Amino acid sequence: MKLTRLPIVDAWRVELEPSADERGFFARCFCREEFAAHGIAFEIAQCSVSLNRAERTLRGLHYQAPPYPEAKLVRCTGGRVWDCIVDLRPDSATYLRWFGEELSAANRLALLIPPLCAHGFITLAPDAEMLYAMDAPYAPGCARAVRWNDPAFAIDWPLEPLVVSEADRSIPDFAGARRPAGGLP
Repeated sequence: MKLTRLPIVDAWRVELEPSADERGFFARCFCREEFAAHGIAFEIAQCSVSLNRAERTLRGLHYQAPPYPEAKLVRCTGGRVWDCIVDLRPDSATYLRWFGEELSAANRLALLIPPLCAHGFITLAPDAEMLYAMDAPYAPGCARAVRWNDPAFAIDWPLEPLVVSEADRSIPDFAGARRPAGGLP
């Protein structure tokens, strides 16, 4: 497994290092000790999956606020997506910056998304499936979102979405949002 820092503080790309033979390959996709050797404290508390039937389906940008912020390790296990991280930590050197990258079943990349960073993706193929490992259980009262096309972030999405939930479409502008305690939208 190869860990590479991303341009968002505390965000990482996780690449497999397969051991191959005539059967196929075997590779670690998570190792607590290897993460710790890179200064990453990540314990899996919950795993979830999302299946997205149509190409150009957008999900996000979602995160979980205090007192239950969560880090996420996300991987595309079917199809292809363009995955995006937005830093919402006011004290971060990369506050309001974003990073996007294609994740696919073929490239087997994963992204580790720090707590208080929003996450979303757009599908680049039908039947795209995403696997999420989170370090905190889902806390509905702490679920938050920022809008995927908010001018505050100016994200350069690779495609215009065709399928977006009503909830994701109706998120107010970040700049005009009331911020709860802790300075987060």
